[in-house]
Amino acid sequence: MALHLRGTVLPDGVVRDLWTLGDRITFQRPAAPADTVADGGFLLPGLVDVHTHPGAADDSLVFDPDVFAEQIAAHRDAGTMALRFPGLLGEVPAALRDAPDSPRMITAGRWLAWAGLSKSAGFHTVTDDLVALAVAEAKAHDGWCKLMGDWDFEAAPVPCELLRAVVDGVHAAGGRVAVHCQSAEGVLGAARAGVDSIEHGMGMPEESVGLMAAHGTSYVPTLTAFARSAPRIKDNARGRLWHEGHRTMIRRVREAYDAGVTVLAGTDSAPFGNVATEVEHLIAAGLPPETAVGAASWTARAFLGLPALTEGALADIAVYDADPRLEPGTLRHPRRIVLRGRIVR
Repeated sequence: MALHLRGTVLPDGVVRDLWTLGDRITFQRPAAPADTVADGGFLLPGLVDVHTHPGAADDSLVFDPDVFAEQIAAHRDAGTMALRFPGLLGEVPAALRDAPDSPRMITAGRWLAWAGLSKSAGFHTVTDDLVALAVAEAKAHDGWCKLMGDWDFEAAPVPCELLRAVVDGVHAAGGRVAVHCQSAEGVLGAARAGVDSIEHGMGMPEESVGLMAAHGTSYVPTLTAFARSAPRIKDNARGRLWHEGHRTMIRRVREAYDAGVTVLAGTDSAPFGNVATEVEHLIAAGLPPETAVGAASWTARAFLGLPALTEGALADIAVYDADPRLEPGTLRHPRRIVLRGRIVR
């Protein structure tokens, strides 16, 4: 049976009736009977976490399909209906990718670490042609690849010329490039190379903001993960550098927004289904509340090529009692979750 929902449709803010037809929505009343599942409240395009890495228990570096299923279910049960994995320890299980109760999933395949970086376990160290491998990963994984632009924030990053060659190659193949950056030099190199998304951006130099705006680079600061790490950083010379880089990235969030850069919500950490916390961090960093909510909903969906609540769009809808643009904390308490046209909560 079709579902009927009535409420204030966001981000437009107009009270409307909408119906589901299979896994799509329509604003035209269908001839068939419909079950009214929401009458009043605020209808939000399903939440999005654009930077999450499910699939491993605790700090394990082994992909576990059962853990993956549990963690994407935690996302879904919180109203997060689309996920981007910029680096995954394994492949998305085929049975889960299009399951009726699974969030939409976009993966970038493995983390690709150029052999010249300081090493860290869990990444695929590339000793061959980095450009060719990045192109292959993007073609095999939803059009995205993920590079480690740097690792140690005091060590040299991937050379900008190599990053630019990767970007050119992947773009020529119709793909996009996400780059992990947690050093000032690494962020600046990624911004100069014109990558599609800078993940983290710790210590981001001011010059990077204008470059990102010029190239259409999106910014995913993952403030939730850094806020969790901050209390554990030691008070020594290295630790003070870390904290300064953290404070800088927080300042750049508002500066990036003011420059026209698209800022998006990604958590990069457990607990899964916690993108509401990232929205709160973005607001604390200076984003207008409506922009911060959009960073985890309609803006993020557009970034991933997923529509918002428009005629014929995907029937991914979260219903809230209060307007999350005015009360962002309400994102933690969806009254109703409709995913792929089915009620999952």
